[in-house]
Amino acid sequence: MPENDRPVLTSSPETPRNRVREILSNQQFLLFVVLIALMTYFYSRNHYFFTVGEFQNIFTNFSGYALLAVGEMFVIVAGGIDLSVGSTVAVSGVLGAWVMNGMMNGHGNQFWVLTVGTLICGLVGAFVGFLNALMITKAKLVPFVATLVTLSAGLGFALLFAQFFNSGQPVGSDPAAAVFSSKAIWVFTYPAIFVILIVIVAGIVLHLTKYGRYTYAIGSNAFAARAVGINVQRHVGSVYILSGFLAGLTGMFYFMQLGSGAPTSGDGFELTAIAAVVIGGASLTGGRGRMSGTVLGVFVLTVVTFGLVFINVPPAWTQIVVGGFIALAATLQSLRPSGRKSV
Repeated sequence: MPENDRPVLTSSPETPRNRVREILSNQQFLLFVVLIALMTYFYSRNHYFFTVGEFQNIFTNFSGYALLAVGEMFVIVAGGIDLSVGSTVAVSGVLGAWVMNGMMNGHGNQFWVLTVGTLICGLVGAFVGFLNALMITKAKLVPFVATLVTLSAGLGFALLFAQFFNSGQPVGSDPAAAVFSSKAIWVFTYPAIFVILIVIVAGIVLHLTKYGRYTYAIGSNAFAARAVGINVQRHVGSVYILSGFLAGLTGMFYFMQLGSGAPTSGDGFELTAIAAVVIGGASLTGGRGRMSGTVLGVFVLTVVTFGLVFINVPPAWTQIVVGGFIALAATLQSLRPSGRKSV
């Protein structure tokens, strides 16, 4: 073919409409702008919003949600869903509190009591994740149904356990744990520092390791991932175990905040975790999302829920606002060319 007759590849013209669509499709940038706008608004309503004490409360609330959202992020990127994280918080917190209460009655050292409690909560959560993995990979239940089973069973078990050992009241009592969890370095409490380190490590694993690449590959196309030699069942199982483990640690986190294990401590947390991941830009169909977006999503939800309470807005409005954010996030995802599917 003569050189002059070769086709010339040209990029689409950069029209104002395309530029607007490109900005709107950058969900993380928009989240950052929204976060700054929210903080500015709450500060304008009450200048005490920008104090060390209030920021400490914000980061404490952020930490509890962040652990759940990180685990949910891995599951959603792999193309699944985990509805059981809220009940896992309750189950692990109650069982961990029962063990720690026994150790305290035996005059155990506080450091070892909290260490053992953390291990127990994490193992209980991992066991719930293992049950989810068995139902999904072996019994071939869809993730929604499998994790709905453990959500319902976990809530019932936590309530029954608390009823049997403490007449339905929170299990155990450890005021020293609550005192320890309130100690802080500037605006970061000790548990919050621990959570932030976990989030950083999880982000590195998701984006910079083979494990993370396999997670994205399975979420994008499980058949293709299997064809290139990835053990899809084993990897999916490990993702649910990871999600359960982090939910278990969240149970320990709330035990330290409350000083006891409450069977209702995780109520509704599964929706908060999923909302944070979706608002952060991850696709519920799998294969897409960034940990930084999820972190921003958690921050937005935390600032909204904390800020509305701070300015004395009725709690019912919080759910309405969060629902609006989810709808907006889904709309922004539809603007992405990669997010459209041909009909």
